[in-house]
Amino acid sequence: MKKNHLPTSKPGLTPYNQAVKESYYAILKFAKQLLSGFERDELRYIYMREERTNLIPDTVIHELISPLLYLRLEYYPNNLLGIHYGFEQPGKMNEYSKATALFIRSIYKLTSKEVTGIDIQDCVHTDWCINCCSEMFEHIEERNKHHTFMLIKHKVTTSQRKRLLSVA
Repeated sequence: MKKNHLPTSKPGLTPYNQAVKESYYAILKFAKQLLSGFERDELRYIYMREERTNLIPDTVIHELISPLLYLRLEYYPNNLLGIHYGFEQPGKMNEYSKATALFIRSIYKLTSKEVTGIDIQDCVHTDWCINCCSEMFEHIEERNKHHTFMLIKHKVTTSQRKRLLSVA
């Protein structure tokens, strides 16, 4: 993993927590890339939360909420970082279900020992999983206290480019 684009770490962060943090930000980058491929603006709107406090147990370090995806890095009382995730469950197979499937696979790939060098696979917590991201997005929209609202810039994907060229 490239470290030059990752947030700086706090001195004294354990190797486990450093690997979890690096994996989280790699997953976050991939999630944003997935979202950037959607043409519809409303699918590229996100809420981001970033705590600038010291690592305190039961603290959310970073969070992304979109109508399709949810990702959260948090610090637990056992002094370990953990990752929670969620995804909207589309009613049928379409580009949204493909994107959520890619997102889920990226979580487990980017936290694998083969990628991180140490075993952090237990950092992915499934004790709860958001499966209605659009409802959570709307809830945050109405009661926002900690999140920043933003739009991910649209990037034309290869399949969209091919579709445009075939029409031209």
